[in-house]
Amino acid sequence: MEFLSDIEIAQQKKLKHIKKIAVKINIDEDDLEMYGKFKAKLPLNLIDEEKIKQNNLVLVTAMTPTPSGEGKTMVSIGLTEGLNNIGKQATVVLREPSLGPVFGIKGGAAGGGYSQVVPMEDINLHFTGDFNAVEKANNLLAALIDNNLQSKCCSLNLDPRTILWKRVIDMNDRSLRHITIGLGGTAHGIPREDGFNITPASEVMAILCMATDFEDLKKRLGDIFVGFTFDRDPIFARDLKAENAMAILLKDAIKPNLVQTLEENPAIIHGGPFANIAQGTNTIIATKMGLSLSNYVVTEAGFGADLGAEKFLNIKCQAAGLNPKAVVLVATIKALRHHGGAAKDAINTPNLELVKKGICNLEKHIENIRKFKIQPVVAINIFITDTEEEINFVIEKCKEHGVQAVVTKSWAEGGQGAIDLAQAVVDVVENSTEEFTPLYNWNMPVKDKIEKIAKEIYGAVKVDFDKKAKLNLKRIDKLGFNNFAVCMAKTQKSFTDNEFLRGRPENFVVTVREIEISAGAGFIIPILGQMMRMPGLPATPASEGMHIDKNGVISGLS
Repeated sequence: MEFLSDIEIAQQKKLKHIKKIAVKINIDEDDLEMYGKFKAKLPLNLIDEEKIKQNNLVLVTAMTPTPSGEGKTMVSIGLTEGLNNIGKQATVVLREPSLGPVFGIKGGAAGGGYSQVVPMEDINLHFTGDFNAVEKANNLLAALIDNNLQSKCCSLNLDPRTILWKRVIDMNDRSLRHITIGLGGTAHGIPREDGFNITPASEVMAILCMATDFEDLKKRLGDIFVGFTFDRDPIFARDLKAENAMAILLKDAIKPNLVQTLEENPAIIHGGPFANIAQGTNTIIATKMGLSLSNYVVTEAGFGADLGAEKFLNIKCQAAGLNPKAVVLVATIKALRHHGGAAKDAINTPNLELVKKGICNLEKHIENIRKFKIQPVVAINIFITDTEEEINFVIEKCKEHGVQAVVTKSWAEGGQGAIDLAQAVVDVVENSTEEFTPLYNWNMPVKDKIEKIAKEIYGAVKVDFDKKAKLNLKRIDKLGFNNFAVCMAKTQKSFTDNEFLRGRPENFVVTVREIEISAGAGFIIPILGQMMRMPGLPATPASEGMHIDKNGVISGLS
């Protein structure tokens, strides 16, 4: 049987004008800032704090994923369709895709099959220009820093050896990780080492996602820590008078984007930090916008629950005062086989014994979600290679833990394939007697916060701090940043800092190599293992399979 590709399904859909989608959540046409017929920006004055308290927030996360992902975005969209199908007014709120994965290996982030947000090509490519604005604001600060080094009249006496700020580009380009700039003589700047990060890893992206309004955005931009003077005094972006110009570049990017699902339900898409090196969730503004306009908001956090969900619950929810009512854990049989030890070319081959071995990974994620006083629902995202025997084993195993596991078929059936999941989520939301509780208080000592996450969420027995990390802790203390949240940078492929350890490793030690500061975002970033903020392309990039015809019709995009 031959299946249509995601882009073919999306291109067959006759889209509704965005103003008709807006009516479903009571937005006047005059409030829409339209980008063509099918996309619009939403003004921040639509946010209503009282309505936010009354409505229901549902987080979709996953077990530790395989390289291709387990379908969180697709399940999030399908769940939203399912909730609307059973009479619940629901909006999905998602991150924007990065061009790096789109042209690399993982593909876009607009869902899949019959559970997508559209227009798919626009969302996966330039969309409304938010990523471009983040990139330009980031690189403006970089240019101001190097200009100040060159300045003879307004120098801040900045020591170029201490500069922490890097340039960004939204593309996987390993050649830009470490570069030398300012060559060519005195007219071309001060020679120094520099490098590029990918745009989703920019602190400007993190700030956009943490900001609560435009004034807060501007203040956070000014709080970006740049480096030290030769006299060891700290320098911030505000010292370079950068925050207003950076905010000007972000004046439209701060507004959430409204699009639609394949079943013509509202979707808000805004912000796009990665979860292994940043906080991995959409903007606070977008989530609050959704909760102001809908009874149910379904949102997604990147990679496994040990990364995106942990950061969503400990960082975003604490910062914004959000109260999630349920968490959906996406699991696939292939990922369970993977964690049971299946070889790369065998994860799509039925094997109950490997599923039994790999279930420990899902069990650990279930335990972790419950530590936040939230009841999880497991969504089994099924594939044609899954057997009833394997699926039933997972359902029964979850039942032993008091957790409902529901098969979801939203890839093939859209909202109809997620009705059982929608009902299970509503049951949790309406019957839960517990109140969401973060894992740690931001005012705890920095080391304690790091150890709390590593031991409670990852299962480590100990945390080692390298010499550089210990020096970073002293710097954090000296700068007065001890009450920041912790945003761990760790491989998404394992609970540990070793990507090759699958399942549920035990008796392991994690090592903090260094700790970066994102003062504007309001968190510190412990680096576990050799994490890179600029990915590289695979041997055969996805871009090689993409085509565009003379009429501008794109194929091969996923």
